[in-house]
Amino acid sequence: MLRLATNKLIASGARRYATEAAPKKSNALPLTLALGGVAGLACYTYLSRTGGIPSKVLPSALNPDEFITLPLKKVVPYNHNTSTFVFGLPPNTSSKLPVASCIVVKATDPEALKDKKGNPVVRPYTPLSGHAESTGELSLLVKKYETGVMSKYIHELKPGDTLSVKGPIPKLPYKENEFSSVTLIGGGSGITPLYQVITHALSSPRNTTKFTLLFSNVTEADILLKSDLDALAKKHSNNLRVVYLLDQPPAGWTGGKGFISADVIKEYVAPPTTEGTKVLVCGPPGQVAAIAGKKAGMKQGELGGVLKELGYTEDQVFKF
Repeated sequence: MLRLATNKLIASGARRYATEAAPKKSNALPLTLALGGVAGLACYTYLSRTGGIPSKVLPSALNPDEFITLPLKKVVPYNHNTSTFVFGLPPNTSSKLPVASCIVVKATDPEALKDKKGNPVVRPYTPLSGHAESTGELSLLVKKYETGVMSKYIHELKPGDTLSVKGPIPKLPYKENEFSSVTLIGGGSGITPLYQVITHALSSPRNTTKFTLLFSNVTEADILLKSDLDALAKKHSNNLRVVYLLDQPPAGWTGGKGFISADVIKEYVAPPTTEGTKVLVCGPPGQVAAIAGKKAGMKQGELGGVLKELGYTEDQVFKF
């Protein structure tokens, strides 16, 4: 930062002298450079204390090769079984999470959470703060599943407790306007990577891609990020359409009903013959398998399910 501040000072001087008469020789240059360095240091100190340092010049707090420990700052309940867990990053660092990517987490205490073989339980999560500009915090929207060892463990954490985090782990490198239409099919907490892609893409004024989100849940109370999604759909009505489907819809429900079937996909998703179409899928393993075929661990696995039956190809489908 000191070098940058000094270089800017010299550059501004060069531009000024290019349009003015050459100044008289002076022995004040060392003093000028010293003062420039002091000014740069003061500016950096002020910005760092006020949180005004642009995150693009901040180093990443995360490490893709090693786990780091992050403190839990606060827990924000969302509904009956889901909360947002906000973790603090070290001062003057950024998450630097590329879109789309995830992290993996484990208990800080190696003895606290193990599988049947005695190995630490490690699970992937997609942070809500999933863009390179996010600073100061890392937020995880976690739904507690009765069979989910890690989700239950995280829900027991209190502010001041810690969690070990490693990443980022790149998933699908997002390129602006690479596709003319993108359909995102999600269920439950599988909305997080899809939300990461949507918010990143729609934040750009240059975006021309049309997005359609098919989001299925059991009940209306289970719909995560609904107010955020509705606000995005309203603000970007030309580029985002959101379709909710419920297994158990309440009386007067006007959205979709039941599972995401072949008929639903044919109604809302561009045909496989359409150039520039992409389908992103994320949800419970059973849903992913029914729609796009099982994943092979962290790998994509063969394309299957409804999308294969309808003629979509492996290069048109990505499973988170």
